[in-house]
Amino acid sequence: MRRNSSRGKTTIKRKPRKKPSFFSAKLLRFSLITFVVVLFFGFAYHYREGLAYYFGFKSNKIQFEKAEAKRISDVRNYQVLENHQGKAIGLDVSEFQGTIDWTLVETIENAYSLNFVFIRATAGSDREDKKFKENWLGAKKNKMIRGAYHYYRPNENSLEQAKLFIKTVQLQKGDLPPVLDIEKLPKEQSLKNLKIGLKRWLKAIEGHYKVKPIIYTGEKYYDDFLKEEFSDYLFWIANYNFYREKIGGDWLFWQFTEKASVSGIKGNVDVNIFNGDVEQLRFITLE
Repeated sequence: MRRNSSRGKTTIKRKPRKKPSFFSAKLLRFSLITFVVVLFFGFAYHYREGLAYYFGFKSNKIQFEKAEAKRISDVRNYQVLENHQGKAIGLDVSEFQGTIDWTLVETIENAYSLNFVFIRATAGSDREDKKFKENWLGAKKNKMIRGAYHYYRPNENSLEQAKLFIKTVQLQKGDLPPVLDIEKLPKEQSLKNLKIGLKRWLKAIEGHYKVKPIIYTGEKYYDDFLKEEFSDYLFWIANYNFYREKIGGDWLFWQFTEKASVSGIKGNVDVNIFNGDVEQLRFITLE
């Protein structure tokens, strides 16, 4: 006799899913829109001075300047300069800026005087910057406080690099201490050997010029590899991040942008802030 296979089974009735109410969906959209609006106005308020400058609210007119006019490329740069009024402002240049008309290099934004300039002298063990001599003399004639820097190549002999810099650069009274520019990690040696090479370069340069060199590098490189072991040196730090608006307390110089425009110089140029005023800057120059 055939049995009914459905006997004994219990049928479970599922409750239908509740659809999101029109009110909750509308509330979610309203919250997102409100967040975006608040974020936008918060940004606009924070950068109100820079925005006002660029849209002409301060002068009640929008100024359309020529390409060679003194302009900072974005609002952040103007905001940074506003935050550091009273501190010495300067540039750093190399052959990549081409021929510079030093008689026109005076201010940024027609408001911030340029007090100093770092000029690339050498790179590695065999490369003299093509425009070094020209820039070195031009900056002097323009009565700018000047300094020379060496671009360090990690995989080349450190003492040969030091010899090239010494051969190329003759520092005078009133010049800034020499600068070691280190930006890359070695490919053919260990980090330990890199640090040994850096120390050899620094000691050779200090022995020749009788002044402790300055080290230039990026903020992350500084934090990860140099901050502790080279703590007895002064640092010039590069950081272009949007959130960074103040110079670090332990930084001697801060390169805060690579996209500034200055009359007399074609294309973009780096701008730097010294952690002090002009008189304090003169205090660290060679005697």
